[in-house]
Amino acid sequence: MISSSRSSLRKVGSCLLDRAAASTSTSTSRSYSSTRPPNDRIVIAVGGNALQRRGERLTIENMLKASADFAPTIVSLAKDHQLVLTHGNGPQVGELALERSAASFDVLGAESMGQIGYILAQALSSAGLTAAPIICQVVVDPQHDAFRDPSKFIGPVYGAKEATALSQATNIQSLGWVMKPDGEYFRRVVPSPPPVEILQVEAIRTLLEQCPEILPIACGGGGIPVSRIPSNPQTLQGVEAVIDKDRCGGKLANELDADGYIILTDGGGIWQNFGKPDAREMKLATPEYLLGKKAGKNFPGSMGPKIQAAIDFVQNSKKEGAWAAIGDLRDASKMFTNEEGTLIKKDVKVAEGVVWRETKVAPSKLKLTKDQSKYG
Repeated sequence: MISSSRSSLRKVGSCLLDRAAASTSTSTSRSYSSTRPPNDRIVIAVGGNALQRRGERLTIENMLKASADFAPTIVSLAKDHQLVLTHGNGPQVGELALERSAASFDVLGAESMGQIGYILAQALSSAGLTAAPIICQVVVDPQHDAFRDPSKFIGPVYGAKEATALSQATNIQSLGWVMKPDGEYFRRVVPSPPPVEILQVEAIRTLLEQCPEILPIACGGGGIPVSRIPSNPQTLQGVEAVIDKDRCGGKLANELDADGYIILTDGGGIWQNFGKPDAREMKLATPEYLLGKKAGKNFPGSMGPKIQAAIDFVQNSKKEGAWAAIGDLRDASKMFTNEEGTLIKKDVKVAEGVVWRETKVAPSKLKLTKDQSKYG
């Protein structure tokens, strides 16, 4: 494990040193642009399902196995596309919060990102692709309305009696935890403000431009939320919040001038009446159509924020033909050709702004259980 990490560090360092030497040399040298994947730049966001299968315990062993299964998909896509990988951290940060209830949430987020980045980089290296995890700080507005109405669920679920007991416990009250109902259960909620500025974006851009054969892993878990001190804007301080990873991934994709943004799930694309007999999946949808449906508000669970993040990327992109896609992790390669998942694109002329897939069996409606609760 350690040797794999050292090997990745050596490759990154060697790459940057080689480019620096090449830039000051007048002799003819190898053009590293030849190693750049021939097509587009894509940001891919993966959720907790990439590191934890539903129903399995959250252990390092299980995360290593899941990432080993997932890595070949990314390696295959990297042959034809320049990729940036971002990931969720809900299960991991929720577990850390239980173990270390006195720790601030920004620090817990940083710990989980280091853990996940290491596991993903190791799996990708074993599959033949060097990856460089980058711990990203993301500036948020501490005066945003999100801090007055915490809404982001984290950690495990509790029954009504447990939630009542926790809300009355001295240690919980002193920490200021807020509990809200989540279906049949209760979970802790924290503020989820939008990302304002990704501080490490230039480092990511440099890695993409100078070392295109190395895959950056960035903005994990939405990044570490920080704010600037008004009296000294250069000084940063951590914030007790969680930034939505899909929203941050979309902002990262915009700032990197990505051609596409893919959000991978464990339930396919965007479904109407998900889990019901008359369910049907969208093949293509315009932002205008989805906004007319009040975007994510009419879609259950975690799908709403994903839809809004995809819309925001497409609408804010300066790239001609920019697109977003939402679909199942197992169908990642087919999403590039719109064979699977839901493609979201503006400036396309389709009746009513949506194209439905031919009838197929919808995924079973997933019911949150106490053993499957750590998908924050």
